[in-house]
Amino acid sequence: MKKEIKIIAGLDELSTVVKYLKSLMKVCEIFTFTGSLGAGKTTLVRALLRECGVTDTITSPTFTYVNRYKNGSGQTFYHFDCYRLESLDDFVSAGFDEYLDEQNSWSFIEWPEVVIPLLKKNVCHVKIEHKELESRKFVIEVNE
Repeated sequence: MKKEIKIIAGLDELSTVVKYLKSLMKVCEIFTFTGSLGAGKTTLVRALLRECGVTDTITSPTFTYVNRYKNGSGQTFYHFDCYRLESLDDFVSAGFDEYLDEQNSWSFIEWPEVVIPLLKKNVCHVKIEHKELESRKFVIEVNE
């Protein structure tokens, strides 16, 4: 089943979007984040990881492709940045596809275009668009 919701929020209202996304973690194990450079993908993922109880320093995986985090409950979170990956084969040959099926884990993928063929269900796609300097439009589509 596919459903879509649109939220327009200022940066000071980001917690509303984060709480909604966290509620979707009951049905979605993979979250993708698309938007132009500077749209707020990493900021949103960082806030979502904090809401999930991650206390480690959260950095962008731009040059490492993936960062792994755990919270106090033993849940694992993978934060991917696929901007520099050229093909699906690059993702698979690095073994990253195995992380997508790991038990008790969630994957947050920025710049997911190259891995979309792997993402069939239990996926939440988040598209972020600039509305104004301090406002964003979030289009959230869930494929259960």
